[in-house]
Amino acid sequence: MDGGKIRGASGGVNQSGVRNHNERLLLSMLQRRGGMAGIDLARLTGLSPQTVSVIFRKLEQDGFLRRGDPVRGKVGKPSIPMELSPDGVLSLGLKIGRRSAELLLLDFTGTVRAQVSTAYQYPLPDDVFAFLEQGITTLLGGLAPDAVDRVCGIGIAAPFELWKWNDLIGAPSQRFRSWKDLDFEEQVSRFSDLPVFVVNDATAACRAEHLYGHNHGFRDYAYFFIGSFVGGGVVLNNTVFEGNQGNAGALGSLRSTGPLGESQQLIDVASIHLLEGRLVQAGVDPRVLWHQPQDWTDLSRYVEPWIGETAQELAKASLSVCAVIDFEAVLIDGAFPASVRTELVERVRRYLVNQDTRGLIAPQIEPGSVGGNARAIGAASSPIFTQFLLNTNAGLAVF
Repeated sequence: MDGGKIRGASGGVNQSGVRNHNERLLLSMLQRRGGMAGIDLARLTGLSPQTVSVIFRKLEQDGFLRRGDPVRGKVGKPSIPMELSPDGVLSLGLKIGRRSAELLLLDFTGTVRAQVSTAYQYPLPDDVFAFLEQGITTLLGGLAPDAVDRVCGIGIAAPFELWKWNDLIGAPSQRFRSWKDLDFEEQVSRFSDLPVFVVNDATAACRAEHLYGHNHGFRDYAYFFIGSFVGGGVVLNNTVFEGNQGNAGALGSLRSTGPLGESQQLIDVASIHLLEGRLVQAGVDPRVLWHQPQDWTDLSRYVEPWIGETAQELAKASLSVCAVIDFEAVLIDGAFPASVRTELVERVRRYLVNQDTRGLIAPQIEPGSVGGNARAIGAASSPIFTQFLLNTNAGLAVF
């Protein structure tokens, strides 16, 4: 520690600053495609083989790339692919959730190195930032000094207008609304010199899926993430679109209709907090939903009807978003067991068949693949993405 503060990024990460466009381009290609030989990247990017070779040499010297295993062809010398070095860049990601906060350490390849969590009745600022301070000390305390120097920032994933949650969950209003005017960077600066990147939690989950999930090959898609409250994200032209104020893909605010014809939002009819309410009414402790590893098998009598109702709402919402943008697909993920995700996706597909699709092309409905950790992983990816990868994938159309 220096001066009582957690050490900020230095060493290899900061020596060269943020990467230039061509460096970002090659790093982005390797991040999306995996290890590749320089001649192949030159062909795909339009850069000369000499330019690629010079950039590779520089990135390898700076510790961002490493040599992969030789690949033998039919003739000539084997080619040596270059790949991202997992230790090249590290990043911290904090997810602020309704019932818990998660903090994890992510490496350059998207692998979670370590993770800590805390539970609370309500996410109040003092508790959350005390957890963050202690969590950073815990996660970085086990790293060698040169690895600490490669931590490039802290990403924080928080819901849009977090201070309004008390309307839904009954938190003490005055204390909870202290989130409204809170400066995240100022709070973190009290105990860390690391740069801070704040992102909408559902957008963070979408970015985690886009960067590290199974490559579905879709260029444009909508993404639903179902946590305590449902949210979403939008991918256009292979890029996670954040919008003018970082709130694009606020799919939880899509309109719905209640049983008596009253106006509602998707968040009111397709969120896990509804399942929590059913468990409370049945005298079951709702915290069982969040136990790790998650297993909802014994809750099937409550989960099954929740899946059915949620699937109907997601089917309608999937068509609604396609009325604005002609999405190829809609991806669905959430903070639930993989078996629940599989069943939910299948139900949405079935319900979609019976929807009124006049004037629309129904999208493919596919499962996400990152799961409940998507928001924290997406948070941690923000410092990496912003400083080392391309902000737009227009140059990556070859994907």
